[in-house]
Amino acid sequence: MKFTSVILSSLFMLVPSFAAESKPNFLIIFADDLGYGDVSTYHPSDCHTPNIDKLAAEGMLFPNMRANCTVCSPSRAALLTGRFPDRVGVPGVIRTKPEDSWGYLAPGIPTIGNELKKAGYHTAVIGKWHLGLESPNTPNERGFEFFHGFLGDMMDSYITHLRQGHNYMRRNAEVIDPQGHATDIFADWAKDYFRERAKEKQPFFLYLAFNAPHFPIEPPADWLAKVKARAPQLEEKRALNVALVEHLDDRVGQVLAVLKEVGLDENTFVAFSSDNGGSLPHSQNNDPWRDGKTSHYDGGLRVPFMVRWPGHIKAGSRCEYAGLNFDLFPTFLELAGLKPSENLDAISLVPVLNCGTIDTPRDLYFVRREGGSAYGGKSYEAIIRGDWKLMQNTPYSPLELYNLKNDPQEKNDLMGKAPKVFKELSDAMRRHVQTGGSTPWQKLDVREHDHE
Repeated sequence: MKFTSVILSSLFMLVPSFAAESKPNFLIIFADDLGYGDVSTYHPSDCHTPNIDKLAAEGMLFPNMRANCTVCSPSRAALLTGRFPDRVGVPGVIRTKPEDSWGYLAPGIPTIGNELKKAGYHTAVIGKWHLGLESPNTPNERGFEFFHGFLGDMMDSYITHLRQGHNYMRRNAEVIDPQGHATDIFADWAKDYFRERAKEKQPFFLYLAFNAPHFPIEPPADWLAKVKARAPQLEEKRALNVALVEHLDDRVGQVLAVLKEVGLDENTFVAFSSDNGGSLPHSQNNDPWRDGKTSHYDGGLRVPFMVRWPGHIKAGSRCEYAGLNFDLFPTFLELAGLKPSENLDAISLVPVLNCGTIDTPRDLYFVRREGGSAYGGKSYEAIIRGDWKLMQNTPYSPLELYNLKNDPQEKNDLMGKAPKVFKELSDAMRRHVQTGGSTPWQKLDVREHDHE
């Protein structure tokens, strides 16, 4: 990536030295189905998130970032590889039953764990993995030295931690059976990890992936009671979701408090986001954007996004840049002193962290493949280029075209009214589909695949 001399100067002001002792630690806190409207830093909400709001206030808030997909696995595959999800074999959800699984993380594609290990980092995943249940796609085989979490897609209960009767909780390869609410468990494991890393001089990268507030909407009883006492007018479904999010927010606060307690917060770059928008059938809130999870309208794509790095990112700052979650991949590599691969689709956010600009033209490309009668195993896509968005919401629905600058709520479909724009975006979308088609998304008996 090429920058002007002004941006390069800003970069060196931001990071004076890449000496080993000054390398920042990296922490991604990733929520599951957390709606934009359920984070109170963006606008007043019946859902209170003081700890997430504080994280934004201490760093930089991004109001225009999107997830890489409208559902879990593709979004996570993109985040951890810096590439569009169909280019790493994950256009759809990886599920426990092969006949209903629509992705397979391609062997040979380096993850952010693989890359940061080259710079001497200890790499870890705590929480939800959802990128494979077995070899070669377990976390320890995909670049992470330590895994303490859940391999599967979702839990049937936050308390039993089972999925369709199977236990996918692991400490590395060991099957474990922890007790308690999953949000509490993952937060406690993260706190333990920080206490251990504080004893070492080695920099670390932790991907802390909570499964909250993904359904089943199952908050602890005392948190639900607090919400009902404060807001008795809320419908039951809404109160349940608010309680689950507020419980998650509290545990995020606990995690960050321990990071500070052990003296790691000053040199740790913290990023917070969600894998996709909230689920409307479960009373989650994506205001002011249209629709929610599974949808290519912005309610399914716009997500909370904020970063904090004391002394390097100005507290209380705000960046209007419209990027994608996976832009954290080259950002971290660059700050660790590594050169990001030219094969990445993600773009480093380093220039904007110091109030510079990113002028590199880019497409924001989205794809989802899904089964069932509504989708038939087919994919549907969306593309954003500048102010324009071309999209489908099922493989069988017509294409829709929106000008997001004039119509951010996507109410006025301009198909047939802007033929030049449609041609440009539809041509670009086909090229993205063709590129993604080079990577199989089902496991084959014999396969050698490496983009490097």
